[in-house]
Amino acid sequence: MDTAAVYAQFAGSQARNGGSPTYEDWALGVATDPEVCALLDTLPEPKRQPNLLFAAARLVGAPAGGWAGVRSWLPAAWPDVEREMRTRATQTNEPRRCATLLPTLAAIDGPVALVEVGASAGLCLYPDQYSYLYTSPDGGRTRLDPADGPSEVLLPCDIEGPVPARMPSTVTGPVPARLPDVVWRAGIDLNPLDVRDPDDLAWLEALVWPEHADRVETLRAAARVVAADPPRLVRGDLLSGVADLVAAAPAEATVVVQNSAVLYYLTPAELAEFTGTMERLRRTRGVVWLSNEGWTVLPDVAARLPAGAEPQFILARDGAPVALTDPHGRSVRLL
Repeated sequence: MDTAAVYAQFAGSQARNGGSPTYEDWALGVATDPEVCALLDTLPEPKRQPNLLFAAARLVGAPAGGWAGVRSWLPAAWPDVEREMRTRATQTNEPRRCATLLPTLAAIDGPVALVEVGASAGLCLYPDQYSYLYTSPDGGRTRLDPADGPSEVLLPCDIEGPVPARMPSTVTGPVPARLPDVVWRAGIDLNPLDVRDPDDLAWLEALVWPEHADRVETLRAAARVVAADPPRLVRGDLLSGVADLVAAAPAEATVVVQNSAVLYYLTPAELAEFTGTMERLRRTRGVVWLSNEGWTVLPDVAARLPAGAEPQFILARDGAPVALTDPHGRSVRLL
């Protein structure tokens, strides 16, 4: 797919459905601008993606508002934008995804050793240290807090569906009865970020779409939680590094490997290799694999969905779909 088509598709699907009129306008502007597309085509293909361009532009000072103003600003600023695009990667670290993972994670026998591939700054490695506010279809609300009291990170999430398997018999709705007992946590990323570094934090904030001010506030609060007790983050490739992290986990813990919006970047061969690694770790170490990825990323998982399921992110446990989730963690529908 050529660059113009990529941006047109992004405008009509991701930006529009994701609630960003700004990015929809910017993407349509790029799609109809041969000069800007030509600039993007000088970059390696993985570096041409809309989220990377728009975040890099905002990081170096793109004007707020419509594409017309950005287009006037871009030619003089292109060297700075290009530098950021070549040296950075899209590493959106959305802590709200913890709310969509929690019902399934809390149903796993603990204590839990949590490993995340594509961990970015590790904000999703702390599901036990955030507070949650779940809203059911009937309007009922349930709040969950850590054992030591409410967290400054409160993650709201709409929830529906049956009780996850292996939850206590006293649970009568889809909301989990407890937070997971995470006793060890670690992540791997090609370029791990440190929330204590102002430049890294600025990049994480630039990756949040312009209209989503509430997500920025949640990001900052989660960054403070993580900065107080930084996780073990390893620089490396998930294909070769995940097994080493699993081996380092405490023997008495149930190891959970999670990934969210990461596998999209793998080639089909790499995806098959990673899937095979997770199956081997499940057999040899009892690892539980939680995968939260886009509709088309894992076709074998999507093929197991019930008829009529709407395209969203699919949360799967060991390759079996267990929920449909909003990409930014706003809702979860348990299957």
